[in-house]
Amino acid sequence: MSSDLRIGLLGAAAIAPSALIKPARLLPRVAVTAVAARDRQRAEAFARKHGIPVVHTDYDALLADPQVDAVYVPLPNGLHAEWTVKALDAGKHVLCEKPFAANRAEAERVADAADAAFARSGLVVMEAFHYRHHSLAERMRAIVEGGELGKLRHVEAEVCFPLPRLSDIRYDYTLAGGATMDAGCYAVHVVRLLGSGDPAVTAARMLTLRKDPRIDRAMSAELEFPDGVTGRVRASMWSRHVLSIRARAVGASGELSVTNFLMPQLYHRLTIRAPRGAGGRAVRRERVPRNPSSYACQLEAFAAAVLDGGPVLTSARDAVTNMGVLDSIYRASGLPLRGESKDQASAG
Repeated sequence: MSSDLRIGLLGAAAIAPSALIKPARLLPRVAVTAVAARDRQRAEAFARKHGIPVVHTDYDALLADPQVDAVYVPLPNGLHAEWTVKALDAGKHVLCEKPFAANRAEAERVADAADAAFARSGLVVMEAFHYRHHSLAERMRAIVEGGELGKLRHVEAEVCFPLPRLSDIRYDYTLAGGATMDAGCYAVHVVRLLGSGDPAVTAARMLTLRKDPRIDRAMSAELEFPDGVTGRVRASMWSRHVLSIRARAVGASGELSVTNFLMPQLYHRLTIRAPRGAGGRAVRRERVPRNPSSYACQLEAFAAAVLDGGPVLTSARDAVTNMGVLDSIYRASGLPLRGESKDQASAG
Protein backbone atom coordinates (compact mmCIF):
# COMPACT_ATOMS: atom_id res chain seq x y z
CA MET A 1 0.00 0.00 0.00
CA SER A 2 1.22 3.48 -0.86
CA SER A 3 -0.69 5.40 1.82
CA ASP A 4 1.13 8.19 3.63
CA LEU A 5 0.26 6.85 7.10
CA ARG A 6 0.43 3.09 7.67
CA ILE A 7 -1.16 2.01 10.93
CA GLY A 8 -0.67 -1.24 12.82
CA LEU A 9 -3.28 -2.59 15.21
CA LEU A 10 -2.21 -3.94 18.61
CA GLY A 11 -4.92 -6.47 19.40
CA ALA A 12 -7.95 -7.68 17.47
CA ALA A 13 -10.26 -5.60 19.66
CA ALA A 14 -14.01 -5.31 19.11
CA ILE A 15 -13.75 -1.51 18.93
CA ALA A 16 -11.17 -1.56 16.13
CA PRO A 17 -13.53 -1.87 13.12
CA SER A 18 -15.55 1.18 14.18
CA ALA A 19 -12.68 3.25 15.54
CA LEU A 20 -10.01 2.53 12.94
CA ILE A 21 -10.70 0.15 10.08
CA LYS A 22 -13.90 1.65 8.65
CA PRO A 23 -12.73 5.27 9.04
CA ALA A 24 -9.42 4.43 7.36
CA ARG A 25 -11.30 3.35 4.23
CA LEU A 26 -12.62 6.91 3.93
CA LEU A 27 -9.21 8.55 4.16
CA PRO A 28 -6.92 8.16 1.13
CA ARG A 29 -3.80 9.01 3.15
CA VAL A 30 -4.40 6.30 5.78
CA ALA A 31 -4.22 2.49 5.63
CA VAL A 32 -4.38 -0.25 8.25
CA THR A 33 -1.52 -2.48 7.17
CA ALA A 34 -0.82 -4.88 10.05
CA VAL A 35 -2.36 -6.53 13.10
CA ALA A 36 -1.06 -8.58 16.01
CA ALA A 37 -2.92 -10.39 18.78
CA ARG A 38 -2.07 -12.74 21.62
CA ASP A 39 -3.86 -15.49 19.68
CA ARG A 40 -2.39 -15.68 16.17
CA GLN A 41 -5.37 -17.59 14.80
CA ARG A 42 -7.67 -14.87 16.02
CA ALA A 43 -5.42 -12.25 14.44
CA GLU A 44 -5.43 -14.14 11.12
CA ALA A 45 -9.21 -14.44 11.14
CA PHE A 46 -9.52 -10.74 11.97
CA ALA A 47 -7.12 -9.82 9.17
CA ARG A 48 -9.03 -11.90 6.61
CA LYS A 49 -12.35 -10.37 7.62
CA HIS A 50 -11.09 -6.79 7.43
CA GLY A 51 -8.58 -7.01 4.60
CA ILE A 52 -5.44 -6.35 6.65
CA PRO A 53 -2.44 -7.60 4.65
CA VAL A 54 0.07 -8.46 7.40
CA VAL A 55 -0.33 -10.52 10.57
CA HIS A 56 2.47 -10.47 13.14
CA THR A 57 3.20 -13.16 15.70
CA ASP A 58 3.09 -10.72 18.63
CA TYR A 59 2.97 -7.04 19.55
CA ASP A 60 6.76 -6.66 19.62
CA ALA A 61 7.02 -7.99 16.08
CA LEU A 62 4.48 -5.45 14.88
CA LEU A 63 6.40 -2.63 16.56
CA ALA A 64 9.57 -3.81 14.81
CA ASP A 65 7.90 -3.67 11.37
CA PRO A 66 9.48 -0.83 9.33
CA GLN A 67 6.35 -0.76 7.15
CA VAL A 68 4.27 0.47 10.11
CA ASP A 69 4.38 4.20 10.88
CA ALA A 70 1.87 4.37 13.74
CA VAL A 71 -0.04 2.07 16.05
CA TYR A 72 -3.55 2.06 17.46
CA VAL A 73 -3.69 0.72 21.04
CA PRO A 74 -7.14 -0.65 21.95
CA LEU A 75 -5.80 -3.05 24.60
CA PRO A 76 -7.30 -3.32 28.11
CA ASN A 77 -6.88 -0.14 30.19
CA GLY A 78 -4.07 -1.53 32.31
CA LEU A 79 -1.90 -2.15 29.24
CA HIS A 80 -2.25 1.24 27.56
CA ALA A 81 0.73 2.90 29.21
CA GLU A 82 3.13 -0.01 28.72
CA TRP A 83 2.48 -0.40 24.99
CA THR A 84 2.30 3.30 24.26
CA VAL A 85 5.80 3.72 25.67
CA LYS A 86 7.04 0.63 23.81
CA ALA A 87 5.59 1.99 20.58
CA LEU A 88 7.32 5.33 21.10
CA ASP A 89 10.59 3.55 21.82
CA ALA A 90 10.11 1.72 18.50
CA GLY A 91 9.69 5.04 16.69
CA LYS A 92 5.92 4.81 16.10
CA HIS A 93 3.22 7.45 16.43
CA VAL A 94 0.43 6.36 18.81
CA LEU A 95 -3.34 6.63 18.89
CA CYS A 96 -4.16 5.21 22.33
CA GLU A 97 -7.65 4.33 23.48
CA LYS A 98 -9.12 6.04 26.51
CA PRO A 99 -8.48 6.02 29.39
CA PHE A 100 -4.86 6.84 28.65
CA ALA A 101 -3.41 4.93 31.61
CA ALA A 102 -4.35 3.25 34.87
CA ASN A 103 -3.81 6.38 36.98
CA ARG A 104 -2.31 9.86 36.89
CA ALA A 105 1.22 8.82 37.90
CA GLU A 106 1.31 6.29 35.08
CA ALA A 107 -0.07 8.86 32.62
CA GLU A 108 2.63 11.32 33.70
CA ARG A 109 5.35 8.82 32.87
CA VAL A 110 3.83 8.21 29.43
CA ALA A 111 3.49 11.96 28.83
CA ASP A 112 7.17 12.42 29.70
CA ALA A 113 8.05 9.72 27.18
CA ALA A 114 5.76 11.36 24.60
CA ASP A 115 7.37 14.77 25.11
CA ALA A 116 10.82 13.26 24.67
CA ALA A 117 9.76 11.30 21.58
CA PHE A 118 8.23 14.41 19.99
CA ALA A 119 11.36 16.46 20.68
CA ARG A 120 13.59 13.68 19.36
CA SER A 121 11.63 12.42 16.35
CA GLY A 122 8.41 14.41 16.01
CA LEU A 123 6.29 11.47 17.18
CA VAL A 124 2.62 12.18 17.89
CA VAL A 125 0.60 10.71 20.77
CA MET A 126 -3.17 11.16 20.88
CA GLU A 127 -5.73 9.84 23.36
CA ALA A 128 -8.77 8.44 21.55
CA PHE A 129 -11.58 10.65 22.87
CA HIS A 130 -13.25 10.46 19.48
CA TYR A 131 -16.24 12.65 20.42
CA ARG A 132 -13.93 15.66 20.87
CA HIS A 133 -13.10 15.75 17.15
CA HIS A 134 -16.72 15.89 15.98
CA SER A 135 -18.29 19.24 15.15
CA LEU A 136 -20.87 18.74 17.93
CA ALA A 137 -18.19 18.99 20.61
CA GLU A 138 -16.82 22.15 19.06
CA ARG A 139 -20.31 23.64 18.87
CA MET A 140 -20.91 22.85 22.56
CA ARG A 141 -17.65 24.54 23.51
CA ALA A 142 -18.36 27.57 21.31
CA ILE A 143 -21.79 28.15 22.84
CA VAL A 144 -20.42 28.14 26.38
CA GLU A 145 -17.29 30.17 25.63
CA GLY A 146 -19.18 32.61 23.40
CA GLY A 147 -21.20 33.86 26.35
CA GLU A 148 -24.65 32.99 25.04
CA LEU A 149 -25.49 31.34 28.38
CA GLY A 150 -24.12 34.22 30.41
CA LYS A 151 -21.70 33.61 33.26
CA LEU A 152 -21.28 29.86 33.65
CA ARG A 153 -22.55 28.41 36.92
CA HIS A 154 -22.77 24.63 36.58
CA VAL A 155 -21.71 21.83 34.19
CA GLU A 156 -22.56 18.16 34.30
CA ALA A 157 -22.28 15.04 32.20
CA GLU A 158 -23.24 11.42 32.47
CA VAL A 159 -22.30 8.32 30.52
CA CYS A 160 -24.35 5.31 31.54
CA PHE A 161 -24.70 2.12 29.55
CA PRO A 162 -25.59 -1.49 30.45
CA LEU A 163 -22.81 -4.07 30.72
CA PRO A 164 -24.46 -6.99 32.54
CA ARG A 165 -21.73 -9.52 31.70
CA LEU A 166 -19.71 -9.22 34.90
CA SER A 167 -16.90 -11.38 33.48
CA ASP A 168 -16.08 -8.61 30.98
CA ILE A 169 -12.53 -7.27 31.27
CA ARG A 170 -13.96 -3.83 32.03
CA TYR A 171 -14.84 -5.22 35.46
CA ASP A 172 -11.30 -6.54 36.07
CA TYR A 173 -9.36 -4.55 38.67
CA THR A 174 -6.01 -5.97 37.53
CA LEU A 175 -6.69 -4.50 34.07
CA ALA A 176 -7.70 -1.09 35.50
CA GLY A 177 -11.40 -1.68 35.06
CA GLY A 178 -14.39 0.12 36.55
CA ALA A 179 -17.23 2.40 35.48
CA THR A 180 -15.24 5.54 36.26
CA MET A 181 -12.46 4.39 33.97
CA ASP A 182 -14.54 3.25 31.01
CA ALA A 183 -17.53 5.61 31.14
CA GLY A 184 -16.54 8.28 33.64
CA CYS A 185 -13.44 9.28 31.71
CA TYR A 186 -15.78 10.64 29.00
CA ALA A 187 -17.98 12.48 31.50
CA VAL A 188 -14.97 14.10 33.16
CA HIS A 189 -13.51 15.09 29.80
CA VAL A 190 -16.76 16.78 28.74
CA VAL A 191 -17.16 18.83 31.92
CA ARG A 192 -13.53 19.90 31.55
CA LEU A 193 -14.27 20.92 27.95
CA LEU A 194 -17.20 23.09 29.06
CA GLY A 195 -15.77 24.30 32.37
CA SER A 196 -12.70 26.41 33.05
CA GLY A 197 -9.53 25.09 34.62
CA ASP A 198 -8.96 21.82 36.45
CA PRO A 199 -11.82 20.80 38.77
CA ALA A 200 -11.44 19.56 42.32
CA VAL A 201 -13.54 16.61 43.48
CA THR A 202 -15.60 17.50 46.54
CA ALA A 203 -17.56 14.24 46.99
CA ALA A 204 -18.09 10.88 45.32
CA ARG A 205 -20.44 7.93 45.78
CA MET A 206 -20.17 4.50 44.20
CA LEU A 207 -21.84 1.13 43.74
CA THR A 208 -19.41 -1.79 43.68
CA LEU A 209 -19.37 -5.41 42.60
CA ARG A 210 -20.04 -8.11 45.17
CA LYS A 211 -17.32 -10.31 43.73
CA ASP A 212 -14.73 -7.51 43.89
CA PRO A 213 -15.57 -4.44 46.00
CA ARG A 214 -12.63 -2.58 44.46
CA ILE A 215 -14.57 -2.32 41.19
CA ASP A 216 -17.18 0.39 40.73
CA ARG A 217 -20.15 -0.52 38.58
CA ALA A 218 -21.49 3.00 39.03
CA MET A 219 -20.07 6.29 40.29
CA SER A 220 -21.28 9.85 40.81
CA ALA A 221 -19.07 12.75 41.83
CA GLU A 222 -19.42 16.43 42.67
CA LEU A 223 -16.81 18.87 41.32
CA GLU A 224 -15.80 22.48 41.78
CA PHE A 225 -13.78 24.53 39.29
CA PRO A 226 -11.28 27.25 40.31
CA ASP A 227 -13.72 30.02 39.32
CA GLY A 228 -16.48 28.61 41.54
CA VAL A 229 -18.42 26.81 38.81
CA THR A 230 -19.83 23.54 40.16
CA GLY A 231 -19.87 20.26 38.31
CA ARG A 232 -21.28 16.78 38.48
CA VAL A 233 -20.41 13.56 36.67
CA ARG A 234 -22.15 10.20 36.66
CA ALA A 235 -20.89 6.95 35.17
CA SER A 236 -22.48 3.54 35.15
CA MET A 237 -22.00 0.15 33.57
CA TRP A 238 -24.66 -1.54 35.70
CA SER A 239 -27.19 0.45 37.74
CA ARG A 240 -30.72 1.81 37.54
CA HIS A 241 -29.37 4.46 35.15
CA VAL A 242 -29.45 1.98 32.31
CA LEU A 243 -28.71 4.22 29.32
CA SER A 244 -28.03 7.94 29.46
CA ILE A 245 -25.41 9.91 27.55
CA ARG A 246 -25.84 13.63 27.98
CA ALA A 247 -24.16 16.88 28.97
CA ARG A 248 -25.52 20.11 30.42
CA ALA A 249 -24.18 23.61 31.05
CA VAL A 250 -26.11 26.19 33.08
CA GLY A 251 -25.33 29.89 32.91
CA ALA A 252 -26.86 33.05 34.30
CA SER A 253 -28.73 33.69 31.03
CA GLY A 254 -29.50 30.26 29.68
CA GLU A 255 -28.92 26.54 29.62
CA LEU A 256 -27.36 24.14 27.13
CA SER A 257 -28.30 20.47 27.07
CA VAL A 258 -26.94 17.87 24.69
CA THR A 259 -28.13 14.31 24.23
CA ASN A 260 -25.63 11.78 22.93
CA PHE A 261 -22.51 13.91 22.64
CA LEU A 262 -20.57 10.65 22.50
CA MET A 263 -21.84 9.17 19.20
CA PRO A 264 -23.50 12.12 17.45
CA GLN A 265 -23.33 10.37 14.08
CA LEU A 266 -26.09 8.02 15.28
CA TYR A 267 -28.34 10.63 16.84
CA HIS A 268 -27.98 13.81 18.86
CA ARG A 269 -29.99 16.73 20.18
CA LEU A 270 -28.64 20.13 21.19
CA THR A 271 -31.05 22.44 23.01
CA ILE A 272 -30.53 25.99 24.27
CA ARG A 273 -33.03 27.43 26.74
CA ALA A 274 -33.27 31.09 27.69
CA PRO A 275 -34.56 32.06 31.15
CA ARG A 276 -38.23 32.64 31.77
CA GLY A 277 -39.44 36.16 31.11
CA ALA A 278 -42.56 38.02 30.14
CA GLY A 279 -42.68 36.09 26.89
CA GLY A 280 -42.12 32.70 28.49
CA ARG A 281 -39.16 30.36 28.07
CA ALA A 282 -37.39 30.55 24.71
CA VAL A 283 -36.13 27.23 23.36
CA ARG A 284 -33.86 26.74 20.35
CA ARG A 285 -32.70 23.40 18.96
CA GLU A 286 -29.74 22.85 16.69
CA ARG A 287 -28.30 19.97 14.73
CA VAL A 288 -24.78 19.70 13.40
CA PRO A 289 -23.89 17.41 10.47
CA ARG A 290 -23.83 13.82 11.70
CA ASN A 291 -21.13 12.75 9.25
CA PRO A 292 -18.25 12.29 9.07
CA SER A 293 -18.50 10.11 12.15
CA SER A 294 -16.66 11.02 15.33
CA TYR A 295 -14.25 8.14 14.64
CA ALA A 296 -13.54 9.38 11.11
CA CYS A 297 -12.98 12.90 12.45
CA GLN A 298 -10.57 11.52 15.04
CA LEU A 299 -8.56 9.50 12.54
CA GLU A 300 -8.40 12.45 10.17
CA ALA A 301 -7.13 14.65 13.02
CA PHE A 302 -4.53 12.02 13.95
CA ALA A 303 -3.32 11.79 10.36
CA ALA A 304 -3.17 15.59 10.09
CA ALA A 305 -1.15 15.81 13.30
CA VAL A 306 1.33 13.18 12.06
CA LEU A 307 1.60 14.24 8.42
CA ASP A 308 0.95 17.99 8.55
CA GLY A 309 1.85 19.04 12.08
CA GLY A 310 -1.80 19.70 12.90
CA PRO A 311 -3.08 20.30 16.45
CA VAL A 312 -3.60 17.48 18.96
CA LEU A 313 -6.76 18.24 20.93
CA THR A 314 -6.47 15.17 23.17
CA SER A 315 -2.77 15.18 23.97
CA ALA A 316 -0.80 13.15 26.48
CA ARG A 317 -0.60 16.17 28.80
CA ASP A 318 -4.36 16.63 28.62
CA ALA A 319 -4.66 12.93 29.50
CA VAL A 320 -2.59 13.49 32.64
CA THR A 321 -5.09 16.09 33.83
CA ASN A 322 -8.08 13.86 33.04
CA MET A 323 -6.52 10.90 34.84
CA GLY A 324 -5.86 13.14 37.84
CA VAL A 325 -9.58 13.87 38.16
CA LEU A 326 -10.38 10.15 37.87
CA ASP A 327 -7.87 9.42 40.64
CA SER A 328 -9.49 12.08 42.84
CA ILE A 329 -12.92 10.54 42.26
CA TYR A 330 -11.66 7.14 43.35
CA ARG A 331 -10.01 8.62 46.43
CA ALA A 332 -13.15 10.55 47.39
CA SER A 333 -15.26 7.41 47.01
CA GLY A 334 -12.90 5.35 49.20
CA LEU A 335 -11.87 2.99 46.41
CA PRO A 336 -8.23 2.25 45.55
CA LEU A 337 -6.66 3.75 42.45
CA ARG A 338 -6.43 1.55 39.40
CA GLY A 339 -2.91 0.17 38.99
CA GLU A 340 -2.05 1.21 42.53
CA SER A 341 -0.57 -2.14 43.57
CA LYS A 342 1.56 -2.21 40.37
CA ASP A 343 2.90 1.29 41.11
CA GLN A 344 3.70 0.34 44.70
CA ALA A 345 5.49 -2.78 43.57
CA SER A 346 7.60 -0.87 41.04
CA ALA A 347 8.42 1.77 43.64
CA GLY A 348 9.56 -0.91 46.05
